[in-house]
Amino acid sequence: MMGRKDRQDSLFVYNVNLDKRIRSDHPLRHVDEAVDFSFVRDEVAGFYGVKGNESVDPEVIMRMMFLLFFDNVSSERKLMRIIPERLDYMWFLGYGLDDDIPDHSVLSKARKRWG
Repeated sequence: MMGRKDRQDSLFVYNVNLDKRIRSDHPLRHVDEAVDFSFVRDEVAGFYGVKGNESVDPEVIMRMMFLLFFDNVSSERKLMRIIPERLDYMWFLGYGLDDDIPDHSVLSKARKRWG
């Protein structure tokens, strides 16, 4: 079953708004404005069932794959270790400070599933 990640712009627990923490001229902000990653949901919808566990949102997976190339991260494991340390990555992916980051295997499983 294909999951969908709802963006969390402000974190009530810490009174931190990641949108305000990322500078207006940040390169990822420009990418976010220029590219609509939601297209991937329609492209991969046929690869997901209607029963079972809910997946990580395909848009988030595509954004993670983009980060691998954008910042020349050497591995999926390294990316997953970096994400919780980078507010810009968290903002770009729509995660909050307390959100769990998926396992690195999510990316390889998506690549295998999507082709």
